[in-house]
Amino acid sequence: MKLNSKLLIIAGSDSSGGAGIQADIKTATSLGVYAMTAITAITAQNTTGVKSIVAVPVKEIFNQISFSVQDIKPDSVKIGMLHNVGVIKEVIKAINKHKLKNIIIDPVMVAKGGHRLISNSSVNYLRKKLLPYALLVTPNIPEAETLIKKKIKTLDDMIEAGKEILKLGPKFVLLKGGHVDKSFVEDVLISKNSLKIFKNKKIKTKNTHGTGCTLSSAIASFISKNYNMNESCRRAIQYVHKAILLNPKFGRGHGPINHMALLK
Repeated sequence: MKLNSKLLIIAGSDSSGGAGIQADIKTATSLGVYAMTAITAITAQNTTGVKSIVAVPVKEIFNQISFSVQDIKPDSVKIGMLHNVGVIKEVIKAINKHKLKNIIIDPVMVAKGGHRLISNSSVNYLRKKLLPYALLVTPNIPEAETLIKKKIKTLDDMIEAGKEILKLGPKFVLLKGGHVDKSFVEDVLISKNSLKIFKNKKIKTKNTHGTGCTLSSAIASFISKNYNMNESCRRAIQYVHKAILLNPKFGRGHGPINHMALLK
């Protein structure tokens, strides 16, 4: 497989390998995209939960981004876990200095086991200062509720929430519907002039650790290969669906998905 496009991933590390930077690299690689990274935090976690989080010094986060992109210019950027305001400021500084484009933001707030990964002040700063740089933001329903400070229960609520998040600055919003108690999942892609709903059968499994990280990285990978937003989201959603379907059933808690699902 040839590597023709490059993705910069800015996110936290997951020691269990199912989410975070590890999931992002696996995703990009399996889709034929070259992955570069800037690690924002180191977590000790497994499928049952998060034991600890150690922050990377913010200047080193900037240095990781800056030194990497001076040499290899990314075609797209995926941003995941940004746990405090200082980290967000350094990321914005790097975006401006290097004129980074095609930025996909996964607003990671809570780990699958329920552990909070971002402070309230960071959420507010992300909302006001970082989202305007986004080509796409990919919240799940709890993250969208945090961003707009409203409850989301129905498909109409999701569409309205997407419109409200658009007002914060991103060009596109993909609101993920996996938390709705239905037999199928509806993901809503919305922009100023378009609305697309992706509908798939829900897979009954507890092994969904890292699905959000994987989806955003898959979208960023397809964007780096010059697919349009609709097609990038469609392909990425199908990739994650298959990765869940073929999950390896590892661990005692929320197990990982199979990032090699397309390569079997």
